Amino acid sequence: MSAALSLDRIGKRYGDFQAVRDLSFEVPAGSICGFLGPNGAGKTSTIRMILGLSQPTSGALSVLGAGDGRKVRDRIGFLPEERGLYRKMTPVDAIAFFAGMKGLPLGEGRRRAKVMLEAQGLGASMKKPMKALSKGMAQKVQLIAAVAHEPELVILDEPFSGLDPVNQQGLEQMIRGLAAKGSTVLFSTHVMQHAERLCEKVVLLAQGRKVFEGDVPAARASAPRYLELDGRIEAADVAGLPGVASVDSTPLEHGEEGVMVHRASLAPGADPQAALKAAFARGLDVRRFELKEPSLHDAFIVLTGGAA
Repeated sequence: MSAALSLDRIGKRYGDFQAVRDLSFEVPAGSICGFLGPNGAGKTSTIRMILGLSQPTSGALSVLGAGDGRKVRDRIGFLPEERGLYRKMTPVDAIAFFAGMKGLPLGEGRRRAKVMLEAQGLGASMKKPMKALSKGMAQKVQLIAAVAHEPELVILDEPFSGLDPVNQQGLEQMIRGLAAKGSTVLFSTHVMQHAERLCEKVVLLAQGRKVFEGDVPAARASAPRYLELDGRIEAADVAGLPGVASVDSTPLEHGEEGVMVHRASLAPGADPQAALKAAFARGLDVRRFELKEPSLHDAFIVLTGGAA
């Protein structure tokens, strides 16, 4: 599969501050790629370079075959982290206006706006002023405005920020729909659950450097499996079980006083059954014992060195 986006040892310096360091990765055409990292990792600086809004200090990039995103801007859709639509415009007019800036005729822009708004359950609001819409509805309108011209590459900077779970789910469906129609999607986020559900590939940044590039299962494999135990057990007793590398302990919420929840990270190759047998052999008060596979969030913490 060809790459819609390719970065080769990109660097970006602002005075004495190195925001991005020797960053290389590719995004295959038609895929959904998560661009992940804690705040200040260099995600937005990289997106600005991809769009041609800022020039790299070093390295080279290819955006839909061009060395400068400005040369192919009509083939790109971009949702910035800082949202903003004209408050007195209707959704139909706003979408048609932004699509027109990417070369789409006004009449076709309005037609597509109506179809896409209906598809997202916003048909009844398409003639209301933007200021009358909820935040979630306005964010959907802004995403539609970014993609109504049917771009080949869609870049979304923190698209889920501030949305409630229902609107987050709706936005995930929109992103899947874009990829199903052939668009390549790159979205930045520091909320791992969205990337875990959506992405075929993830790129993780920490302090301006790439710390991982690959699929979600490979990322998860960077973090250890762990045990969750409930009961009247001291952390030191859990730490002494065979195969346990470290333990985090918290009181059980809304439970019996003195009952603790322990998260015990396992050493590579450790047998969880050996830990269970030892716990019973030592007479520990185990009320729940569960083996857990690491999530992308767990991997994120490991790979970024806790920078999150």
